Amino acid sequence: MLRHMTNRDLLAQIGEKGTDPEVIAQGAIERPALIPELIAGLGARQARTKYGCEKVLRRISEKKPALVYPYFDTFAELLQEPNNILRWGAIMILANLASVDSRGKIEELFSKYCAFIAGPVMITAANVIGSLPRIAKARPEMAERISREIIKVETATYELHGCPSPECRNVAIGHAVAALGEIFESIEKKKPVLEFVTRQLKNGRASVRKAAAVFLTKHGTAG
Repeated sequence: MLRHMTNRDLLAQIGEKGTDPEVIAQGAIERPALIPELIAGLGARQARTKYGCEKVLRRISEKKPALVYPYFDTFAELLQEPNNILRWGAIMILANLASVDSRGKIEELFSKYCAFIAGPVMITAANVIGSLPRIAKARPEMAERISREIIKVETATYELHGCPSPECRNVAIGHAVAALGEIFESIEKKKPVLEFVTRQLKNGRASVRKAAAVFLTKHGTAG
């Protein structure tokens, strides 16, 4: 489909309503020379084009992360992007690149990456928390460090309409319980994690209490 497409045609197609990112991503995987244009498309004026490029690049990073890894620094820079959608995409893409990170770039970026857990935007924090298990699976030696960052969600402050929102924090804690469940077996010092999850049995959000109970049934209690 993309074999004879020019770079200009590619961005035009991505900007069209109803374009399937999966199809474009597969075409770019077959023709990697198109990837630099997708990267450039992140700066497009048209929202549909730049968000479409992000979706395509995210899918490529899931399927063939080595094709996107040369642009690691580009996505690292997007962590400071005012546009939330591009920032959230960068968070997920960077986690996907951990499996091919031969230069240790994830470790260098780690503190800045995890800083979003503290707030103030809950969705940004949730994207980081939800992405960290992929990093832990690619880099098991980082699981301990990752677990320490995840449980910091308990003291985070998230804002809703400019005001602190305990409910947003509870939602983020739910994401944290799920993420910790994914990496629990790789965590050496399990007690702090079990204590964190045990405290969530009294969480104000019913779904979090239920998730904590399931977690503890599977992994044991903090004693």
